[in-house]
Amino acid sequence: MKSVNVGSSILTIKKGNITAEDTDAIVNAANSSLMGGGGVDGAIHRAGGPEILEQCIEIVKKQGRLPAGRAAITTGGKLKARYVIHTVGPIWHGGSSSEQEILRSCYVNSLKLALVNHVETISFPSISTGAYGYPVSEASRIAIRAIVDFLKGNTGIKEVHMILFDDFTYSIYLGALSEVVGITY
Repeated sequence: MKSVNVGSSILTIKKGNITAEDTDAIVNAANSSLMGGGGVDGAIHRAGGPEILEQCIEIVKKQGRLPAGRAAITTGGKLKARYVIHTVGPIWHGGSSSEQEILRSCYVNSLKLALVNHVETISFPSISTGAYGYPVSEASRIAIRAIVDFLKGNTGIKEVHMILFDDFTYSIYLGALSEVVGITY
């Protein structure tokens, strides 16, 4: 686990299971239907229980499917986190379909939604790097840069955690953190 100060906040990179995070909110790498699925999305829905899905159904009824890059918030259900912020990452098409901007929007819009809902601690997974095929090395730099830029310009969020499932992804994110903030680990 590595942590750095960014403005008045702390950014932490650690290996773990996002469904076990004891933060105000966790971020779900959702699909646009918000109906659960595989990977992080399925794990969050299973661990959080039916209340999350019920609220996701209501969101889709009101506004339609959640577009890539946008975010929506629900209860945390049975999770330790009070909220789940659902965001839809881009599917990797080689980098020529605005994937970088959409991925950045996932992090920024999730953080904006966190601020509006008085979330002080938030945990993110590595968005789009599983089934959506985004290369981890590129996604990690986009994620860390988006978070750092947001925290430098906003107060209110005290801690941001990047929760990474395996050693490979963890090491790539540590490298991205070092590159973005200029600290060597």
